[in-house]
Amino acid sequence: MAKPNKKGPTQTVEIFCAKCRELLYKYRKGGKGALIKCFKERIVTDYTTAPCTCPKCGQIFARDTLVRGAPAYKFAGGKVTMK
Repeated sequence: MAKPNKKGPTQTVEIFCAKCRELLYKYRKGGKGALIKCFKERIVTDYTTAPCTCPKCGQIFARDTLVRGAPAYKFAGGKVTMK
């Protein structure tokens, strides 16, 4: 299987906690689809203190996994939003 493109897209989106609206990541997302996973190499700015946990409300919003051989966070449904 092919790995994701390292340079990736240039458009950045902001990922927020759905519960408390705290900013979690700035991420280079490709395409128009829903936010299902987040490749670690495409994260521009990480505002979390512990991986996959909201710094404000403490909610666990994702799990650490490998997607196509690359480390990524797989988001739980409805736990994050993006702008």
